Amino acid sequence: MNNKQKKFLRKEAHHLNPVANIGKNGLSEEFMVQIDEVLEKRELIKVHLLQNTDEETSEAATEIAEAVDAFVVQTIGRVITLYRPSSESKYQEISAQVKALG
Repeated sequence: MNNKQKKFLRKEAHHLNPVANIGKNGLSEEFMVQIDEVLEKRELIKVHLLQNTDEETSEAATEIAEAVDAFVVQTIGRVITLYRPSSESKYQEISAQVKALG
């Protein structure tokens, strides 16, 4: 991913609200499945780490990205922004624009 693509994704993600929260249960298998399903439909999401979690933001971002085969666009504070192109063409709105920038 080049800088132009990352900048575009950060701009697109700015107005998004987190779709999932990491709490005291941490990064469970069910959580990873949920993130995988949401990424398939939305391509670009935010995940929020709650105050009661033991996870570190950078470590959680890396672990989630590896588990669901996604890119970490950015981490700000306790919010992680993730991107993964959808495999279904009907959901490939953002990924088409990202490819055009590449």
